[in-house]
Amino acid sequence: MSIKRGNPPGMKNVRATVYNHYVRVDNPKSMIFVSGQLARDNDGQPVGTGSMLEQTRQCLRNIESALTAAGASMSDVVWTTVYTVDIREFKQIVAAREEFFKDNLPTSTMIEINHLTEPGMLVEIQVIAAI
Repeated sequence: MSIKRGNPPGMKNVRATVYNHYVRVDNPKSMIFVSGQLARDNDGQPVGTGSMLEQTRQCLRNIESALTAAGASMSDVVWTTVYTVDIREFKQIVAAREEFFKDNLPTSTMIEINHLTEPGMLVEIQVIAAI
């Protein structure tokens, strides 16, 4: 399988540390779709109440666990969608993402919404990986 990640010439990537404008995947063996993850621990209890940074970290930990169980890793992620109830806190989301996505940056879309499925949840993240 071949994966090419990058940004078109002349298209400035303002936040080059957390995403690429495109990811091209040729002939993947498998695609892994991880459903939206909230900030819950292994017992289903909320983590990081009131903290966008801590909730985002927990979402990414959950994604990492799901990917590991499916035979992949965070470096295999090619697409992320982030839903947040407060887009003004995007810097906290970016800070957490920088901890999990060092190289092999995925594409990304971030969307502000009114509510998530659980009161007190601030962020939900879903991903697609290719191996």
